[in-house]
Amino acid sequence: MLDLYNSVCRECSSVITQRYSTSFSLGIRLFSKKFRRPIYSIYGFVRFADEIVDTFHDYDRTSLLEEFRKDTKLAIDQRISLNPVLHAFQDVVNEYGIDYHLIDAFLDSMKMDLSDVTYNRELYEKYIYGSAEVVGLMCLKVFLKDSNVEYEALKPYAMALGSAFQKINFLRDLKDDYYNKGRTYFPGVKVENFTDEEKKEIEQDILVDFQKGLSGIRMLPRGSKFGVYIAYIFYFQLFKKIRGLSFEKILSERVRIRNRRKAYLLAKYSIKHSLNMI
Repeated sequence: MLDLYNSVCRECSSVITQRYSTSFSLGIRLFSKKFRRPIYSIYGFVRFADEIVDTFHDYDRTSLLEEFRKDTKLAIDQRISLNPVLHAFQDVVNEYGIDYHLIDAFLDSMKMDLSDVTYNRELYEKYIYGSAEVVGLMCLKVFLKDSNVEYEALKPYAMALGSAFQKINFLRDLKDDYYNKGRTYFPGVKVENFTDEEKKEIEQDILVDFQKGLSGIRMLPRGSKFGVYIAYIFYFQLFKKIRGLSFEKILSERVRIRNRRKAYLLAKYSIKHSLNMI
C-alpha cells in the first residue's frame, strides 16, 4: 500500500504546480515521462516554502518556516513524511542524491524575505543563489542523474538561467514587492527614484544571464531540453515586454504573457524542436 501513498503524494505536487504556474506546468508536461514526477515534486516543495513567507501574514511565519525546515530535514533523513509535499520531495532528494546544501541555501533565502533587508551586491547574489539558482541545480541533478561530470559542466549554465528568471520576477513584481511587502531586491535602487537608465542596466545584466542559460539548454539531454527551452521562451517574451515599457508602466500594472500568446509560441517552437533547430 506504500505505492498508493507515494502516488497520492506525487499527485499533490503535480496539482500544486498546475494551480500555481501555467508556464512551469506546461514546461514539465513537455519533459520525457521519467522527468515529470521528480520536477513536480521539487516545484511543490519550493512553492509551499514560498507561500509561507509571501502569503501567511496572519501567522507566525518565522516559526512556520523553521518548522518547515526541520520537517524537511526529518523527512529526508527518515525517508518518509506525513506531509505529502515533503514526502514527495524527500523521495526525489534521496533518489537523485540532491545535496542538502542546496535545500539549506533555498530555505535561507526564504528566511531573508521575513526581514527588512537592505540588499547590497553580496546579499543580492546570495538571495538569487538560494531562491533560484539552487532550484535550477536540483532540476539539473534530475536530468543528469547518472553523470556527475556533465552535471558539474552544466552547473554554471543552470545557475545563469535561474538567475535570469528570478531577476525578471523582481522587475515584474516590483510594484507588489515594494508597496505590499516592503521589499526592494536590486542593490542601490530606490523605487521612488528609479530611473530608466537603472532599468536598462538591470536588463543588460539579465540578457547576459539569458545568453549563458540558452547555451546550457542546448547541452541538456533531449528528454529535458524542450521543456526547459519553452520556459526560457516564455520568460524571454516577458523580458522583451518589460524591456519595452517605462518604469512608471511597470509600477502601474503586472506584466503578463497571455495564454493565447503562449499557445502560439508553443506551436512555433514545437516545429523548430521537431526540426532540431533549437
